[in-house]
This record gives sequence, C-alpha cells and structure tokens, in this order.
Amino acid sequence: MSSPRQRLRLSFNSPVVLSFAGICIAVQILNLLTSGASNRLWFSVERAPLGSLRTWARLVLHVFGHADWDHLLSNMMYFLILGPMLEEKYGGRSLITVMAATAVVTGALTMLLFPHVRLLGASGIVFSFILLSSITIRETRTIPLTFVLVALLYIGVQIYEGLFVNDSVSQITHIAGGVVGSCLGFVMNERSKWKARRES
Repeated sequence: MSSPRQRLRLSFNSPVVLSFAGICIAVQILNLLTSGASNRLWFSVERAPLGSLRTWARLVLHVFGHADWDHLLSNMMYFLILGPMLEEKYGGRSLITVMAATAVVTGALTMLLFPHVRLLGASGIVFSFILLSSITIRETRTIPLTFVLVALLYIGVQIYEGLFVNDSVSQITHIAGGVVGSCLGFVMNERSKWKARRES
C-alpha cells in the first residue's frame, strides 16, 4: 500500500534565531505604541549612572531596539540568512554567547567613547555573524584565506564609511561586533576540534 501524502508543515528550525527576531519585532511594536518611550528607557544604550540596574540591563537589551521598520528589516534579512546556519553549526548556547558578548562589547564602547550618543539595533550582531560565518577551520593553527579577505574588505568599508560617509559610531560598533565574532569563532572551532579528537 502506498503511504498517504504527508502534509507540509512549518519547522521551528532555529529556536534562538527565530526567538531573537520575534523579540525584535515585538519591541518595535511596543516602541510604536509608546511613541518611542520604550526604546529610550530600555532598548537603547547611552552613558548613564553605573549604579542603576537599568543601565546594566540596557547594555544587553539595546540590540532588540531599532529606530524604525527599515532599520529592523535590513538587520533581520542578514540575521535570518546567517543565523540558522551558525546555530546549526555551533549550537544555540554558543550562538547566545556570541550575541550577548557582542551586545555587551558594543554597548560598553558606546558608553565609554560616545557620551552623547544613544545606540540601538542588532547591526553589531549581524557583522559578528558575517565574520563568524567565514571561519571554517579544518587544520589546527591555520587561518582561512576566505576569513582574511572578508575581514579586510569588511574593515576597509567600515573605516571608509566612518571617515567619509557617516558618523563613526555605528562603524566602530560594527567593527567591534566583527572582532567579537571572529575571536569567539576561532575559540569555538578549536574547542569543537579538541572535543572531536577526544571522542575519537
């Protein structure tokens, strides 16, 4: 007997990536409903008193806030393309670590270097993913040429835009995100190879 035709169904293939995207959309809707107050109070980061718990929360939460729908959609397109591949390769916990580290580093840099600027958005994480996705190490103590080329092109564009096109705030956070993704990518690759050798 022939098996009945299976129905198509949606697959929640990347829980971390899809959850992050869903939170960003919910935060943007909340921002509209509060006329921007939620972003100002919680989902952006700027220099603020370190004694306030809200300051420390915003150090991470700022990656969920976006200035408008165009800002959100431009980040989510890259995020949803790169994220599932990285979550499958490294696992959800490792990806959360990369995202949280990127949020803290970019937020801290903004507080330290740009006292009159308010930062929000997931672009630092997106650039972290770009460099992280270019790292595929097959041999110990090697640096992939593809990673070198992506890093040079990426950093070159960011420096050019910082000097001649836009303000330097977002470019510095983009570069910082890329550095975080690169460093953690090499660590995670080495750790996975060490684990594979131990299990073999």
